[in-house]
Amino acid sequence: MRGHVDLPLSLDREAPVPLAVQLGDQLRQGVRAGMLRSGERLPSSRSLARLLDVSRTVVTEAFQQLYAEGWLEGRHGSGTYVARLTDLPKHDPLRHDHQGKNGRAPANGRPRTPGEGPAADGEARAQPHRESWSAVEPPPAGMIDLRPGRPWVLGYDQRAWRRAWRRAADLPPQAYVDPYGHPRLRELLAAHLRRARAVPAGPENVMVTRGTGNGLDLVAATLLRPGDGAGVEEPGYRTARHVMAARGGRVVPCPVDEQGVVVSGLPDDLRLLYTTPAHQYPLGGRLPIARRERLLAWARRTGATVVEDDYDAEFRYDVAPLPALYGLDPGRVVLLGTLSKSLAPDVGIGWLVATPELLARVARVRRSLADRTPGPVQEAVSLMLESGDLDRHLRRMRLEYARRRAAIVEALGARVHGVSAGLHVFLGLPAGTVEPLVEAAARRGVLLDTAARHHHGPVAAHGLVIGYGSASLSEVRRACEVVRDLLPDAG
Repeated sequence: MRGHVDLPLSLDREAPVPLAVQLGDQLRQGVRAGMLRSGERLPSSRSLARLLDVSRTVVTEAFQQLYAEGWLEGRHGSGTYVARLTDLPKHDPLRHDHQGKNGRAPANGRPRTPGEGPAADGEARAQPHRESWSAVEPPPAGMIDLRPGRPWVLGYDQRAWRRAWRRAADLPPQAYVDPYGHPRLRELLAAHLRRARAVPAGPENVMVTRGTGNGLDLVAATLLRPGDGAGVEEPGYRTARHVMAARGGRVVPCPVDEQGVVVSGLPDDLRLLYTTPAHQYPLGGRLPIARRERLLAWARRTGATVVEDDYDAEFRYDVAPLPALYGLDPGRVVLLGTLSKSLAPDVGIGWLVATPELLARVARVRRSLADRTPGPVQEAVSLMLESGDLDRHLRRMRLEYARRRAAIVEALGARVHGVSAGLHVFLGLPAGTVEPLVEAAARRGVLLDTAARHHHGPVAAHGLVIGYGSASLSEVRRACEVVRDLLPDAG
């Protein structure tokens, strides 16, 4: 087999542009300039990361973006190749010499059209192993998908779903787009949050968004100034890093442990801190009350705003719910939530909860961006909430997910962490054993994710992030048998 092409690449750690974006830019320019030709094989992500002295995550993020744009293609068991391009793309989505009018890098590495928010929840979560598989596409036929961030979309009540959409279709289209969202839905969401999360919110505190990514983007566009410190958990949700950087923030990785964000490790110069205290993504920690209080004391002392992603809060097992950070200090916290995990990503409804004063500022920014949540979808969700159909769906899914979670605990035992809530668990493993296990599992029909992919810098947590939302109970059991057989000390 012909060897891979040698690349003249150089990354600048002092530049404001993320390393993965720099690498994508240079590879794309290499194709345009003819240094990289159709059909040529690139170095492996591991060897390229070693050559550039960066984490493998940097390389896989750049490769995944170029896969999505059509510049690269993966060949099973062979490697990564320059795609056979007949017509080059008309624009370079990751290039930084044509940023938006505000001079900031676009979210997720591509230009943002007016009114467009960042990618929907989960879009940036691509699998680094088997790099030709996109996280937003169905897994290949016959594969069991245990990657996180995907709910079970087949368990919905078809009659309730159709009833809501039929009634929503009877309503006339609206000429005026309210940046806050439909008043009735805001009332219903406030009641839902008071009931489910004990959040002291009224409709005046609620804005209807298209999901947590959209909500975070609106907050960042409102509060961040160029160069402001924007803290994101490390490891953590990488879409949050992209959003913060796109809005001019200086992304600051903030350490987490088995309980969540480490308050003593937070710098004092952050403008925003994004955190997932209900079920830390991806390690699964549940921030205890004492640490929540210390986090809020830090925010009051430094003047930072805490952006609380209430990720996985609706699914709890064997534990009582902990109070939302927003409920403990509404003046310092913005609460984000979504129906993408509890109902389906395709619904595209979320919420942003804040003080009326901050919400008014966000609304002004939202108007300027022409950003909006589609009215018919808001009407359908209002009807599902009003009828109690959404609450009934959540109760059914809690039982369903509890069975799958129990199957994982039974198969893998005390090895797994983060089992008290959510749709994923974390299985710690020795460094050097994770990727061979993932590759072996894929050969046996199981797709897995790793903690390495969720780091901004050097990998500190090694292991598997096992999602159980999108696989059936029988599939979860079969997949766990495969994982158990492949564990380093199995047998």
